[in-house]
Amino acid sequence: MHWKLFADLRERAGAETVDVGDPETVGEALDALLAEHDALRERVLDADDDVVADVNVLKNGANVFTAGDGLDEPVGEGDELALFPPVSGG
Repeated sequence: MHWKLFADLRERAGAETVDVGDPETVGEALDALLAEHDALRERVLDADDDVVADVNVLKNGANVFTAGDGLDEPVGEGDELALFPPVSGG
């Protein structure tokens, strides 16, 4: 399983995708990502270790906090995980 990273998150990790092994939940996958790329931790988590409001956590294109069980959302082979900040432009 891997994470796709976008914008400043990609820059902090130094990679577009990061393999995180075979986690059972989105939270386990996020823990593995942050363990491998500590520079992401301060951007993704707040002081209480909750995901900050301006970072979207997606599983197969759906926000896990609005369309799933949050970090407890199960993951399996073939699922795609992504982290990205809101994007604006014009």
